[in-house]
Parts: sequence; C-alpha cells; structure tokens
Amino acid sequence: MQRAVVLGGSFAGLLAARVLSDFFDDVVIIEPEAWSRDETRNGSPHRRQTHALLAMGRITLERFFPGITAEMTAAGAQLGQDGEIRFYIDGIRKAPVPGTLTLSATRPFIEDHVRRRVSDLDNVQTRQARAQGLIFERGRVVGVRLSADEEQLDGGDALQADLVVDAMGRSSRLSRWLNDAGWDPVPMDRMRVDLGYATARFARADLLPDTYRELDDLVIAHSIPGPASGYQPTHVETAAVAAVEDDAWSVVLAGYADHKPSQIPDEFLARMHRCIEPLREVAETCKMIETPEAFTFSEARRRRFTDLTRFPAGLIVMGDAMASVNPIYGQGLTLATLQASSLAVHLRAGAPMGEPAWDYFRRTNVVVGAAWRLSTTADLVQPHVTGPYPRGYKAMSWVADHITEASIKDAQVNATFLDVLQMIEHPKALTHPRVLLRTAKVLLQR
Repeated sequence: MQRAVVLGGSFAGLLAARVLSDFFDDVVIIEPEAWSRDETRNGSPHRRQTHALLAMGRITLERFFPGITAEMTAAGAQLGQDGEIRFYIDGIRKAPVPGTLTLSATRPFIEDHVRRRVSDLDNVQTRQARAQGLIFERGRVVGVRLSADEEQLDGGDALQADLVVDAMGRSSRLSRWLNDAGWDPVPMDRMRVDLGYATARFARADLLPDTYRELDDLVIAHSIPGPASGYQPTHVETAAVAAVEDDAWSVVLAGYADHKPSQIPDEFLARMHRCIEPLREVAETCKMIETPEAFTFSEARRRRFTDLTRFPAGLIVMGDAMASVNPIYGQGLTLATLQASSLAVHLRAGAPMGEPAWDYFRRTNVVVGAAWRLSTTADLVQPHVTGPYPRGYKAMSWVADHITEASIKDAQVNATFLDVLQMIEHPKALTHPRVLLRTAKVLLQR
C-alpha cells in the first residue's frame, strides 16, 4: 500500500497517521491551518477547555508512542495515581481506589507531544491545504481534491491515495461529499444536551493547605453539589480541578440549560466558592492567571456506519467525525485512541483495500456504543433532555443510581465504576452479578 491521506491534523488525525505509518509507504496529513499551540484555533474552538486523557487513553497512547508518558510528565504534565484522584458526589468523597492512572495536562500540551512523535516518522508529512472533496472511481475512494489556492500537490489539485481517513471533526463535510457522489446518507443519532462549561487557570505552587500541598499531581472531580458542601441546588452542576503543566490548576465549571457558568471572573469565583472544599481553597488562595473562557456544547452526535449496506472502499472515519459525545465525561481523546487501535487491528488483519472497511466500523461501533451509552444514559437525568430513551432506560437508570450510591462507600464497587468511567471496562461490567451482589450488600448494610 503506497499512500494514505489523513484529512485533519488534530488529535484523531495524528493517531491515524501513526497507525498508517506502519502499513503505508507514504502518509500525508492535510491540515488547512499551520500548526501552533494557539488554544483558539478555528478548527478546535474548545481546545482551551479542560480535557482528560482517561486511563485507557493513556495506556493506548503509550502503546503507540512508547515512553511518551514519562516524556510528558518530565515536561510538566501530572500523573494522578494511587488514590490521588478524588471523586465527589453530592459533596461526599467517593471511596478511594489505588492504582488508577490519569494523565493531567492541557489538550495543546498533549497534542504538541504527539505531533512531535508523528513528525519524527520518516514516512509521514504534513501539508497545509484544504480538502474540497473526494475522488471516486468504481465504488472506491482513490484520492482527495484540494483547494486550488493552496499549495499544489502532485502537480495539480488532486492527491491520489489508496486510503483516506476523515478526521475533520464535528465540522466534517464527508456526508455532503458522499451524498453528492450518490452514496446513501449515513444515519445519525442526536441528543440535545444544551451544556455550557467554562475553564480558568490558577497558579499552583504551595498555596493549598497541608492536606493537599504534598499532592503535586492532585486531580479532583466534583459532581452535583449537595448538603456536604453547604450548597443545595435544584439543578445538576459539575466541577473539576486538575493540576496541569506550567505549575497551574485548570478549573472547569459546567452546567445545563439555564445554569451554564459565567466567564465573568467574579461570578466564576463565586460559583467555585459554592463547591467542595478543594475548589473553594483554590478560589480563596490561588491567583487566577487566565480568565474563564466559556464554550457551549449543544448536542451529542454519532454516525451509524454499520447501518449502511453500501459504502465506498478506501475510506475510514475517526474522531468527532464519527461520534461526538458530551465532553463533561472526558471521553473524547480516549475514544480517539481506541478508534486508532481498531484501525490498527483492521489493517493488521490484512483487510483488502478494494472492499469497504466493515470490519473497522464494526469494531469502532463497540467502542463508540459504549461511550454513547454511558454519556447519554447520564444525560437523560436532566429534565430538559427529552430523549431518545433507549430500551429499558428506567431499569438501567435505577440500577445505575444504586451502583453510584454504593460506590461512594465501597472501594470494590467504586473500582468497577471507575474502570467503566476510565473506559478500561465496557459499561456492561456494572451489571455483572458480582457487582450487583456487592452493591446490594453495601446498601443493605447502610
């Protein structure tokens, strides 16, 4: 296989290029914007917001780029482990679980390190150009049309390819290109969540009390403030503070519908004061070094490629172009790493390039389906989210509520809960008889 073309040079595109470099002589990343660590690039307007690389994402990233965890931590990223990651529900800290590893850093920082590794690959190059469409021939994609006013590749505005990967994100134009070429539209699920969140940064150093000062890589998550925090809202809020590079705290506040956080500094701080103690401590003792920046996420989407009966060969879809779920659960970056793993397995199995990549789409459907199920089931708790409701939702919600309650008190239940949250385990692990029996025992002892 001679050439693969990746449309989009963000996180998913970089991972795709890394996988393809093992199978193709030449890999070309098409990116319309020159790369920089500017956190407000047009292609990713939410890049400054707090991101999470969950445990499974870090494991997978390490497999593709051996030693990258140590490289990033040496440069300032933080690694939460051995119970240092603190989760709260209703202001109550959940039972600590040792051994969970979560990399804490900003998205530009992570992307920068991944990009450097990809740039070091001899058969990968990045070209600044804008894709304007796909070239089809006898039922397969054989290339990409590029903007006439950008750098000309191969002596013209067409770049030939044996495989094309769409990693253009939520703004992907693939559906229109397929429709224009006579292919069936890709079925899409949508769920309107109307989420708003805002991120600010604070100076870290030794300004927190002794309880937290020694934990330089402390990561704290907080969901649904309640009586323990002295605040009893009638709506759901989420907040998190994470230690990131450059000796900073990254604080994100989130809320739905009419309860979105403000990007006015005083109002942002006032909301932090109503949260759990660690966030209050940051608000009271740490200097805000970057003012809040807000972002709105209107709806979750996923495209169901496995529902199609016709699809062109030579075409792969990754990242938000395939599925974009509620970012408050931190699944996006990790989901991209698992899609990259699916692509690697698909190619390693000797998939014929002359046939549609059904095996790849079936594999990613399992991963995307798990993330979709986890996030949308939680989103449906919101009174303004009207569905669609999955079959058996009431029973699923009842079981999830009780497992969540048991996870506050019991480390064993919480370990499974966190494995699902960190995308190490499939959500069905929560309905294993062992977990259900343990949950019943914990709640009955209460």
